[in-house]
Amino acid sequence: MKKIGLSILTAFILITSLVYAAEKGKIAVAAEEKTAAAKVSGVAARSPYFLIFDETGKFLEAVENPYKAAKGGAGTSVVPFLAQKGARMVVAGEFGKNMIDAMKGKGMRYLEFKGSAEEALKKVLEAKK
Repeated sequence: MKKIGLSILTAFILITSLVYAAEKGKIAVAAEEKTAAAKVSGVAARSPYFLIFDETGKFLEAVENPYKAAKGGAGTSVVPFLAQKGARMVVAGEFGKNMIDAMKGKGMRYLEFKGSAEEALKKVLEAKK
């Protein structure tokens, strides 16, 4: 019984987080290529590109990740870069602990997702409804 309650609470928090982020700022999707049909990149900090969408899902730009080849600290370096782009939600296959901490410090949310950037964006926008 406690597990069910905890699962419901976890789902509610995730959906609430997605809605808040989608309503309040841009969405950055880590991607392997510069198009919305691209696969979501496996690791956020090392993603080749970030696709930037507005809160309605309109594609704004594709930016190259300047920290993808950093020897260390890529996650904590890419967060201010994405914040400057106006991102409040970041989607990627997975996130490192340091990047998660840095995003929390900037008031950013995140979603781990496997699939295409289009599918990831759809999931974020559906949570907004």
